[in-house]
Amino acid sequence: MSVESPHSDAQLLQAVREGKADALGQLYERHVAAARALARQLVKGSEVEDVVAEAFTKILDLVGRGGGPESGFRTYLLTVVRRTVHDRSRIAGGRLSTDGIEDYDPGLPFVDPALVGLEKSLIAKAYLSLPERWRAVLWHTEVERIKPGEVAALLGLSPNGVAALAYRAREGLRQAYLQLHASTQPQRECRPVLGKMSAYVRGGLTRRDTKAVDEHVTGCEECHGVLLELADVNRGLRVIVGPLIAGPVFGGYAAALAKSSVADGVGRLLRGAVWLRQVPKHQQAAVAGSMAVVMAAAAALLLVSEARPMDQPMPAPIAQPPPSALPAHPSPSEAPAPVPPPARAEKPPGKARLRATIDPLGALVRAQPGIVAIRLRNHGDASSEELAAFVDLPRGVTLIPTARRHQAAALVGPAGTVDGWACRPAAGGARCTRQPLEAGQSTAVFLRVMVAEAAPAGTGPAVRVEAGSVRATARAEEGVRTSGAPARFATEGKVTVRAIGNSLLSCPEEQAGCVPVRRREGDQRDNDLWPMIALDSDDAADTAASSAAELSLPKGSRVVWAGLYWSASGDRAGPIKFRPPGRRTYVPVPPAHVAVRELPTGPVYQAFADVSELVAGARRNGTWWAADAPLEEGAARHAGWSLVLIVTDPSEPYSQAVVLDAATVIGGRSRRVRVPLGGLTPAAAPARLELVTWEGDADLTGDKVSLGSGALTPTAGDRDRANVFDGSSSGAAEMTFGVDVDTVGAELGVDPGLTIATEKDVVLFGVAALSVRARS
Repeated sequence: MSVESPHSDAQLLQAVREGKADALGQLYERHVAAARALARQLVKGSEVEDVVAEAFTKILDLVGRGGGPESGFRTYLLTVVRRTVHDRSRIAGGRLSTDGIEDYDPGLPFVDPALVGLEKSLIAKAYLSLPERWRAVLWHTEVERIKPGEVAALLGLSPNGVAALAYRAREGLRQAYLQLHASTQPQRECRPVLGKMSAYVRGGLTRRDTKAVDEHVTGCEECHGVLLELADVNRGLRVIVGPLIAGPVFGGYAAALAKSSVADGVGRLLRGAVWLRQVPKHQQAAVAGSMAVVMAAAAALLLVSEARPMDQPMPAPIAQPPPSALPAHPSPSEAPAPVPPPARAEKPPGKARLRATIDPLGALVRAQPGIVAIRLRNHGDASSEELAAFVDLPRGVTLIPTARRHQAAALVGPAGTVDGWACRPAAGGARCTRQPLEAGQSTAVFLRVMVAEAAPAGTGPAVRVEAGSVRATARAEEGVRTSGAPARFATEGKVTVRAIGNSLLSCPEEQAGCVPVRRREGDQRDNDLWPMIALDSDDAADTAASSAAELSLPKGSRVVWAGLYWSASGDRAGPIKFRPPGRRTYVPVPPAHVAVRELPTGPVYQAFADVSELVAGARRNGTWWAADAPLEEGAARHAGWSLVLIVTDPSEPYSQAVVLDAATVIGGRSRRVRVPLGGLTPAAAPARLELVTWEGDADLTGDKVSLGSGALTPTAGDRDRANVFDGSSSGAAEMTFGVDVDTVGAELGVDPGLTIATEKDVVLFGVAALSVRARS
C-alpha cells in the first residue's frame, strides 16, 4: 500500500499488523506533534525526543505482535508516553513519585497517583465503555477540540461524517452514563424521569414530558445532578476524560497541541530519525522510505516559506524499493544502514512559564469574611525570578491584615499553605511577593478578605503575576454574592478533615422510654417529643451541662487548624467551656463570631471560635469535653457543640481542604439549598465531607445531602441517605438530640457544589469541611 493515500488510523494500524511497517510512518507524521506536546509537560530538554521515540517503538512492537489499539491511536499513544516517562524515571532512581501506581495495562488509562479515583466517575466509566471508534471521535473533537476537517483523515471519513459520528458518540455516552447511574439503584420515583433524560437534553420530548421532567428535577437533587452532567457532557469529557488520559498536565498538553505550527511540525519530522534508529532493522527500510516522502514534502514547504528549522543540511532521502522487492526478513547485509540523527543545535537556555488561577473559596458573601485562593505553577524548564503578584479585589472587598499565626492560613510546615508568600494591602487589593519558583513546582496563597454589606455583585477578583520578563494573569468567574457559604479556613498539602461533637441536652432519664432512646432505640427520637433538659456527663461539680466526644486522628498527623462551633435555641450566645484529653480543668472559650437565625420554634444561634493553638498544644487523640454553653431547656430545644479540624495525614495525596461557614436555614420555603464549592480544582476526585447541622429530627425523614452525583449515605447513625440528620454525631455513640456531625464521601463532579434538601424537617445547616485530592 502507499502511505500517500488518505487511509484512516484503523487502516494504517491493520497494515502494520500485516507487516507493512511503512504505514507507521504516516501514523508518526499524524501524531508525533501530540506525543511531543505531552512529553514536554513531563520531561525536559533532549529527553523529550527520547521519550517520543521510545513510545513509538513500543507501539510498533505491540501492534506488530497483534496487540495495541484498533482505531484510537492518539489516546493509546498518550498513555504509552506517560508510561514511558514513568518507567524511565523509576529506572533512573525515582525523579517522579511512583507510590500507589498499579501494574500497567497498555489498553487502559494510566492513572496518575494524584488522580486516583478519576477512572471511577460515571462519565469516565461511560466513556471507557464506548466502542473504540466512538472514543476516538470524542477525544479528537470534544477533548482536543480539533475541527472535523482535520479529524476526517484520522477516521477515514468526510468532515460531515465526523460530525455525524461525534453526534452518535455523544448520544451513546449519555445512554451509557444513564445505564451506569441506573445500576446505583435510584429512587423508584426517579426511574421514569431518568429514562427520559437523554431525549430531554437534546429537545426530543413532548411538551408534557418536558414539563414533567422540569418539575421532578426541581425538587430532586439526585436527578438534578444527573441532568447537569448530561447537559454538558462535552465539559465532562474535557475535565474528567482529558486528565484521565493525559494526566494532571492535560491543560498544558492541550495548550501546546493547539499552538503547534507548520515549522515546528517540520522540525519534529526531521527529528523523527531519532525514532527510526530504534526501529528493528528488518522494519527500517519500509519506515525510512515513508519518512523520506514526509521529509521531502517538508523540505518543499520550507523552501516556499523560507523557514529554516536547523542550520545543518537535511539528510539525503533514502530510495524506497517497491514492496515486492523487500524481503520478509532481510539479513544484516541486506538491511540499510541506520540513518544517523542530525546534529543537535545548541539548546537555548531554559525559560520559566507561569500559569495562574484565582478564585473565591466557597463564596464571597456580603457582610461576611471570606478567602481568595491564588495558585501558581511553573510549567517551564527553568526557575523563575522573584515573584510579585498584584491582586485586584472587587469593589467593597478588602484584605484583612494577618495578626495571628493560625489566622493567616499560614501554618507553613507540611500543609504548605503560604509557602513563603508575604502579602500586604495595596490600592484596590493586595501585593504579594515570594522567592523564585522552581521549574515544575506549584505554590498557593490564601488571602483573608472582608466583604462590605454594600459590595456590588459582579466581577470576580483578578491577579497579575510578574517574574522578571515572565507574566501570568487570571480572573475569577465569580465575584460577590448575596448568599452562599464563605470560607473560614483553607489550605493545601497532605491534609484531611475531621469533626466530632455531641449534644448538651437530652430526654429526662427518669421518664419511660428515655433510656432506650438514648441508645438510639425506639421511635421517639425527636427533641420535639421530650421536655429537653441539660445533659451533665462529666465529673466536675461546677458544670451544669456537659458532654464528650472521642477523637482519633491519622497516625503521624499534625493539627493545621481547629474551629469550635456551638449552637443552641435562643438568641443570646456566650462563652463555652472546653477541655482537651488528659486535662482536669476547662478552658473558657469566648465566641469570635455569632450568627442568629430564625426557625419555626424561635431564634437559634451558632457561635464560632478558633481554637487552633489550644488543640495543637494538647494531646489530641482521646476524649474532648465541652460544657455550659448558653442554652434553653424545654420541648423542641437543642444545644450542642462540634470540633472541626484540618490535619496533616502522611498517607494522603496532595489535597485541598476548606472549611465553609453556612449558618443557613433549610426547610419550609427553602427546602433545597445549593452551596457552591468554588475555588477547588479537582474533577471526579474522591472527597471527604464533614457536615455540622443543628435541630435535625431523626423521625422526620427526607433529609438528603449531595455533591452533585446523587444522594449520599452518612458513615454513622442510621446510615440512611434519605434521613441524614438523624441525631447522630461522630465521636459519640449515643443519641445526640438536635445535633448532627456527619461524614460522607463522594466524588466531585464537573461543577462542584453541596446540596442540602429536606422534605419535612427544618434545620440550621452550620458548617461544611471538605478535603479533596488536587488535580496537580
